[in-house]
Amino acid sequence: MALILNGLKVSKDIKNEIREEVEKILARKRRAPHLVAILVGNNGASLAYVNSKIKDCKEVGFRSSLIHFPSTVSEAELLEKIDELNKSKEVDGFIVQLPLPKQMDQEKVIMAIDPRKDVDGFHPENFGKMALEMDTFLPATPFGILTLLERYNIDTQGKHCVIIGRSRIVGRPMSILMGRKDFPGNSTVTLTHSYTPHIEEYTRSADIVITALGDPHFLKADMIKEGAVVIDVGITRVDDDSEKGYHLAGDVDFDDVKDKVSAITPVPGGVGPMTRAMLLKNTILAYKTSVYND
Repeated sequence: MALILNGLKVSKDIKNEIREEVEKILARKRRAPHLVAILVGNNGASLAYVNSKIKDCKEVGFRSSLIHFPSTVSEAELLEKIDELNKSKEVDGFIVQLPLPKQMDQEKVIMAIDPRKDVDGFHPENFGKMALEMDTFLPATPFGILTLLERYNIDTQGKHCVIIGRSRIVGRPMSILMGRKDFPGNSTVTLTHSYTPHIEEYTRSADIVITALGDPHFLKADMIKEGAVVIDVGITRVDDDSEKGYHLAGDVDFDDVKDKVSAITPVPGGVGPMTRAMLLKNTILAYKTSVYND
């Protein structure tokens, strides 16, 4: 029977730990940590995700704010707001929800964020520090995966870890973190992507497979070895005949692989809740290290 890596349960534990920390902060008559989310346009998935983050903040006692721009907002106006948040002594961390409209230079926007408030961990300065194994904000999804592996004490040392997908948000940072000199880490890492021929030749030799493709049920039982650990980051809305009209599917064919693996994350309820919890973790870290909270 596979061990289910329950991200929903672990994320609740982490949120309880953060809430206790916030209660101690408030007891010392200090202000609560403040997270701001910037949303441009009306992308349904982005709006739902941002609203979930605001709900999470309320649960742990953070102050949260949503700045919602229309999709027609100019890049200059967005950059002006970012500069304002960078300078605010009342804001500890903020995120700019991606993707942005086509008229925006996404790289320019990310570069404009003060690295000390970049709780998404996307700024090149933070990414570089991560690569050099220096203290910094880790991207929320990789941070969540590491925490899940740690809390379930999944052995990673000397293991062969195959990552499917090379995005800057998940695949690429994950490849760095799994090879770092730490736990979880010390793995031998293979990074595969859309141009990798015969990916199954790599996944069949893997002790740990982390997939972030967005391709429902891509990973089948015949693509992994007996006893592998499988981390499913993918989540796709698949139309069906249910009352909702859809269901959420991961990159892994869960029913096909569950009897072959030693541990696996479900979708939903696996990596997703951990991503949101790590954003809170980064925000309280930003609060503690803020130059405005000496």
